[in-house]
Amino acid sequence: MLVVEMIARIRRDHLVRGVPIKKIARDFRVSKNTVRKVVRGDETSSSYARKIQPMPKLGPWVEELERRLEANAKKERKDRLSLLRIHEDLAS
Repeated sequence: MLVVEMIARIRRDHLVRGVPIKKIARDFRVSKNTVRKVVRGDETSSSYARKIQPMPKLGPWVEELERRLEANAKKERKDRLSLLRIHEDLAS
């Protein structure tokens, strides 16, 4: 994620000092496309928020895991299952 300070430094290097995009990308360890986007854009900060969290491997087990963890939390401390035991139960 780009912060305001980095965006300002990228713009200053390119627009004021005339440093090539390739060198800026190398110096700041960002892609050339990112440098181009910053130089051409007017935004002062960059953020990315995922709308949906993908869970391809865990997807079918989410409801079962939540149910088991809730049931496990209601038990007395000495009767609770460990995560290893829950994993073994799910794997079998």
